[in-house]
Amino acid sequence: MRGRLVLAAVLALCAGAAAARPAPVVQAPAGAARGEALGDLNVFRGVPYAAPPVGPLRWKPPLPLPRWEGVRQATQFGPACLQPRSTPGSIYASELPQLSEDCLTLNVWAPKDAPKDAGGAPVMVWIHGGSLVAGSSREAMYDGAALARRGIVVVSINYRLGVLGYLAHPELSAESPDGVSGNYGLLDQIAALTWVKRNIAAFGGDPANVTVAGESAGGLSVMCLMASPLARGLFHRAILQSAYMVSTPELKERRFGMEPAEAAGAELAQRLGAGGLAGLRAMDGVELADKAPKAGFAPFGAIDGKVLPRQLVEVFDRGEQAPVPVLAGFNQGEIRSLRRLAPPKPASAADYEREIRARYGDLADDFLKLYPSTDLGESVIATTRDALYGWTAERLARKQTELGQPAFLYLFDHGYPAADERDLHAFHASEIPYVFGTADRTPPAWPKPPASSAETRLSAAIQGYWSAFVKTGAPAAPGQPAWSPYGDTRAYMAFEAAPRRKTGLMPGMYELNEAVVGRRRAHGGIPWNWNVGVVSPPLPPPGSSPSPSPSAPVSPESR
Repeated sequence: MRGRLVLAAVLALCAGAAAARPAPVVQAPAGAARGEALGDLNVFRGVPYAAPPVGPLRWKPPLPLPRWEGVRQATQFGPACLQPRSTPGSIYASELPQLSEDCLTLNVWAPKDAPKDAGGAPVMVWIHGGSLVAGSSREAMYDGAALARRGIVVVSINYRLGVLGYLAHPELSAESPDGVSGNYGLLDQIAALTWVKRNIAAFGGDPANVTVAGESAGGLSVMCLMASPLARGLFHRAILQSAYMVSTPELKERRFGMEPAEAAGAELAQRLGAGGLAGLRAMDGVELADKAPKAGFAPFGAIDGKVLPRQLVEVFDRGEQAPVPVLAGFNQGEIRSLRRLAPPKPASAADYEREIRARYGDLADDFLKLYPSTDLGESVIATTRDALYGWTAERLARKQTELGQPAFLYLFDHGYPAADERDLHAFHASEIPYVFGTADRTPPAWPKPPASSAETRLSAAIQGYWSAFVKTGAPAAPGQPAWSPYGDTRAYMAFEAAPRRKTGLMPGMYELNEAVVGRRRAHGGIPWNWNVGVVSPPLPPPGSSPSPSPSAPVSPESR
């Protein structure tokens, strides 16, 4: 008996050894790389896509990398880009063991049998969120394995953040052949997509079938990529989760109540005691990343006429954005975990109604119908949710539909006990573990989804819809409701306990916010972002003339 057990153990060990695959090696135009064999996947981590512009080269576009010699080991994630420390206790905080200015790397999860010749598997490039201030492609919640097992190649990228990624300054513009500055993080994203186009076939991906995807600041980045002429042709579909189409500083002019990006950079240099560009470049990168937010610097893109030709709303109104299919949506409880973005709750219903009427004028009745005084707590958080995320998602669906492109709209309205007990039903980013199948790898303070068959089914359905969209431009999941394009019926998918087909998302929500933004744009001196509800500047009447207005509020971190 004992002999049979020993023999069985030996045979099992031999079978395991036989099943083990050698580490995959790819021969890409960028160079040869050795990754990790992970079951039916090939995984490559920490692959550089551009040279790091550090020290005296800080605040320059990403630099092309020469082909590296030999076989590069690609089994460890690269360092996260420099960023401030996470807020203690934040549900979004996760451990980042390495931070560096040398951070322009990406990761690849590919089916081991993905064809390496003509065609290849569809590709999804993931851009992480974090308010353009924080985050990393190495976060466990973004592990691409589950999606890759559905027959796609998943790529996640790092990009420069905060002051190191988005500083504009007159001296930087003077250095530039195009006379512009800022947008370095966005240029990193474009460089990563360019690398994917040139190299992904060696990993089994199809460079002619690339979807760019992101959540929160990642969704904002996807909109910027859709708007940027420099990114045209680098992707063929777009997924935008909780994106926000806010007003953006112009590079050199004050517009919509926002300080010029160059002026904000010059002011930051003075506040940090650096004087000018040379002083900023002489500062330690860690010190810069930490001190800039404390000095009031908020990273934005810059409307420079080159990388970002005009305000996002204007690009989409003119039909100048990338003509690609989109999948876009938002979460019912976006602001439950971002309450610093919400207006203060008034002392009474009477105070609330008085303020709304004073600020919204002839649109006050429409506002109060959507956000009534009978439930101030819910109305206050819904106000900001819709102005930032709901309006943006539906606007994306409408504008792509007008271009003749299929657009698929969703509302994530799923709760579970650990979240609902903390009043975090469908909170900001809570859809991400369902998209990636990583409910067991969320940050430490994240409300943990239960390990139940119902949760597994919902995650499988969402992964099915997302991966099908990446493959074909039409989201579909086996055994789940058909997802109709937004079209004339304003169709959308509600992800509740299970996916449900619906039409007419939050009647009146889009129209009210579109009217508010339209009047602010016509006025020319008021931003459109989180200054809504009882903190909204008085809304100009239709046809009013532009006049001076207070500066835009500083951007709070939204992740």
